[in-house]
Amino acid sequence: MYESTFAISDSSAYTEPTDGADCRIELWCNDHADLLYVAGSAIESVLSQVRSDIGIDECVRGDGEAVVITSSCLKRHETTYIEQYLERHSCLFLPPLRYEDGKKHCRILALDSESLTALYTDLVEDQFEIDVLSKREIDIPSRSSPLLSLDEVLPELTDRQQEVLSRAIESGYYELPRETTTERLADELGVNRRTVEDHLRRAERKLVTSLRPHLY
Repeated sequence: MYESTFAISDSSAYTEPTDGADCRIELWCNDHADLLYVAGSAIESVLSQVRSDIGIDECVRGDGEAVVITSSCLKRHETTYIEQYLERHSCLFLPPLRYEDGKKHCRILALDSESLTALYTDLVEDQFEIDVLSKREIDIPSRSSPLLSLDEVLPELTDRQQEVLSRAIESGYYELPRETTTERLADELGVNRRTVEDHLRRAERKLVTSLRPHLY
């Protein structure tokens, strides 16, 4: 078996509000409705568009996150969706579907490499823009989670967040006691202190939020 994760550029009620925003949506489809987990600082704009385009039956809010049950399924509002292509090439979709940075992130399981190639070809021929993020062969099952990989646990950080976080780690910001300060990091990166702190907080939040379900 082969597992692949790729990002597709599209325009939908779940994709558009994440474009250029600090927010992600994880989707579990239940045919008649969608279960959404929304996290980030741009929740209000995301919920507003979902409420307008799809409808919301229930929403439970927390600090920087929300769990949403929609009034209908997104597939009822789209003319094309990934499942149509998967069935054609005997591939399986591994939920949740993730929307982030204006793209739809799909995790796919195929019986062989040729099926994945045929799937990619079909999507590209139908004018989908695809960015393959990872591909691996599954030959040894894991006892705790057979199809879980590190790529699926760790979130995608922006280039700037990666740069600031890497510099902070290398400079000993997370050592005990700390070997540098955000002010020094700002001087090294040529930005102000608040910018460094903002990038660190956003990166740390993404990492902690992604890892939390796997800490128990």
